[in-house]
Parts: sequence; structure tokens; C-alpha cells
Amino acid sequence: MSALFVNESIDFNSLKELLGVTDGNLASHIKALEKMNYIKVNKQFIGKKPNTRYRCSSEGKIAFKKHIEALENLINNT
Repeated sequence: MSALFVNESIDFNSLKELLGVTDGNLASHIKALEKMNYIKVNKQFIGKKPNTRYRCSSEGKIAFKKHIEALENLINNT
């Protein structure tokens, strides 16, 4: 989520490379985030090659901010 939060959008291969995960691992995480409406998916073709891009939804941004705040509170209260 942090990569999606700080970028307007990011494509599947760039996200996979950034995170150092397999196609299947990333796909399962993306599916879970999409199911929660935390991300938006845009599929298109560049020439004849498929390209899938992801971006944070408004709901995803709110949830991520709450998550970061909870982590900061945990750290500050320890």
C-alpha cells in the first residue's frame, strides 16, 4: 500500500520488482486489496502487450492513513 500511496499509479511489473515478490504472490495481495476497495485497477494494452496499473482508492488512502497512525501510536506508547 505504501508504494501505491506515494505514487499516482504503478504497473504490475514495477510493483513486483519493487517488492521483490512473485507474480502469484503479488496477484493474491492485489486481489485482496481490490476486494476491500482499497485499490483501483486499470487494464489496457500498450501496443499488443497488456499493461495493468494500480492506484489507491479514496477508501484505501483513508485506511492506510489510519494504519500508519495506529503504528505510530503503538511506537510512541511503548
